Amino acid sequence: MTTVTIRRALLSVSDKTGVVELARALVDKDVELVSTGGTARALREAGLPVRDVAELTGFPEMMDGRVKTLHPHVHGGLLAVRDDPAHAAAMAEHGIGGIDLVVVNLYPFEATVGRGAGRDEVIENIDIGGPAMVRSAAKNHAHVAIVTDPADYPMVARGETTLDERRLLAAKAFAATAAYDAMIASWFAFADQRQMFPPTLPFILERPEPLRYGENPHQQAAFYRHRGPSTPRVGQARQVQGKALSYNNLNDADAALELVSEFRDAQPTAVIVKHANPCGVATATTLAEAYDQAFRCDSVSAFGGIIAVNRRLDAETARAITGIFTEVVIAPDAEEEALEVFAAKKNLRLLLTGALPDPARGGFAVKGIAGGWLVQGRDNGALGELQVVTKRRPTAQELADCRFAWTVAKHVKSNAIVYAKDGATAGIGAGQMNRRDSARIAAAKAQEAAEANRWGAARTMGSAVASDAFFPFADGLLAAVEAGATAVIQPGGSVRDQEVIAAADEAGLAMVFTGMRHFRH
Repeated sequence: MTTVTIRRALLSVSDKTGVVELARALVDKDVELVSTGGTARALREAGLPVRDVAELTGFPEMMDGRVKTLHPHVHGGLLAVRDDPAHAAAMAEHGIGGIDLVVVNLYPFEATVGRGAGRDEVIENIDIGGPAMVRSAAKNHAHVAIVTDPADYPMVARGETTLDERRLLAAKAFAATAAYDAMIASWFAFADQRQMFPPTLPFILERPEPLRYGENPHQQAAFYRHRGPSTPRVGQARQVQGKALSYNNLNDADAALELVSEFRDAQPTAVIVKHANPCGVATATTLAEAYDQAFRCDSVSAFGGIIAVNRRLDAETARAITGIFTEVVIAPDAEEEALEVFAAKKNLRLLLTGALPDPARGGFAVKGIAGGWLVQGRDNGALGELQVVTKRRPTAQELADCRFAWTVAKHVKSNAIVYAKDGATAGIGAGQMNRRDSARIAAAKAQEAAEANRWGAARTMGSAVASDAFFPFADGLLAAVEAGATAVIQPGGSVRDQEVIAAADEAGLAMVFTGMRHFRH
């Protein structure tokens, strides 16, 4: 059956948006309306003829509305295969009339949870009859159209549907009930039972838009956003201007936002990210100065990078940023004059988040592997009390530089080494297979920066160095000494800690242990 003429429609919606207009269009096509509770009342108040579902079933709504549509006269009319003689005979024997269209949106479970309702109210907003009708109609889409989204009302308002339309509507309907059930399962697992890793992990993701391609042009890709309340993140940011965001843009912008959020309560801070690794980070008295210091750390890598700041963007900083090619800028907000500066760079993507996320928040980090997913709590570990393990204690400035370098190293791919001095990164070594090479690469970048900026010496001289994990041997530490570092911050915990501490003492370093590792792969 390709085209189905709608003769009877059952309408039962929590969100009344557009339902009166749809019902009026259906009545104009001589469609009989059947409805329940508040929906029937809204249609009658609009002057439309409507038949109560209780009249159809011969049973009144009961148990505070919990039971009203769970009846053979409803589900028989939805599930009957119209061209099956046995089904047709059963309909005739039991006086069941066919239903050609179901319009349902479900009890507002998500909104009820979102406004902090108590447990009893949350439970009452678990819809039973609605999903049952949705699934019945969707299963029998060869004969019945199911609409769960008001945006699809125009598709059925003309009084008939095609098979292709019904297939599309059925697909959307099953996705809607799957998401609805996942929301309920999530609430029970996380809010009610306080489980962090339930036996079944339900995720509810919505695709706001497809992407042109993935990491590489031969890979297809899309961006999916968490449904429901969320903290300010890249997925919730407002894009003010620029080309559509790519897979790599989103990945790098997320890395930049996560890092700059560590400084949300600090002085003006700028972060520059390339390939999901920071290449320059600085904190200063003004945002423009912070950006300048971050840029000078590695001006080569900054080209085509992603920039995140922890303050409202001003025009001076915007002019500095637009001095080179930049892919994405992400900030809590921007002054009008800054927006005008960026507008001259039409391809530059500007994202405004309204606020910065809390770096201490909970949540999951998920990584796909062959045959499954690795799921862990996000790395929200913060520095606690530091243990001084060397004979020399760090000075106040060295300690401040240690904390700064450690915060940045948390967001650098392992093995990670970060040199920092006076609130700015001096050199960053990322993603090497051993810690010594990361230390040497970071030092080499610092030397390149000194030559490019015509500094008398690399900023690693007198710097603090952070390592995301312990030094398994003294060689990585000695590479930092060669670069001029005077203080070290690392987790500790190696079986060779004493050997490394002895090397630090011999070199006159101050070293502190954090007791916490920050691997990032």
